[in-house]
Amino acid sequence: MPPPGHAEVRIVSATPEAARRVADVLRRCFGGDEQRSYPAPGGGTRLHLTVDTDHAAEPARSWLATSRPPSGTGPHSEEP
Repeated sequence: MPPPGHAEVRIVSATPEAARRVADVLRRCFGGDEQRSYPAPGGGTRLHLTVDTDHAAEPARSWLATSRPPSGTGPHSEEP
């Protein structure tokens, strides 16, 4: 069992890169330790990491704020 305020996360994916991407997102939300990777049964990658659920790594942003395109990047009104 992880200590209080921490969670063990296991990611299983077909490729190491996909597992790393998910781990990177988790580390932006929560503090954590180094990830450990292992071969997954039947192929693929299994990645383990422990995250600190008591302390956010970055300020959380709402889904709505992150789903909007950045200001000034869309077409201008005079563009077709």
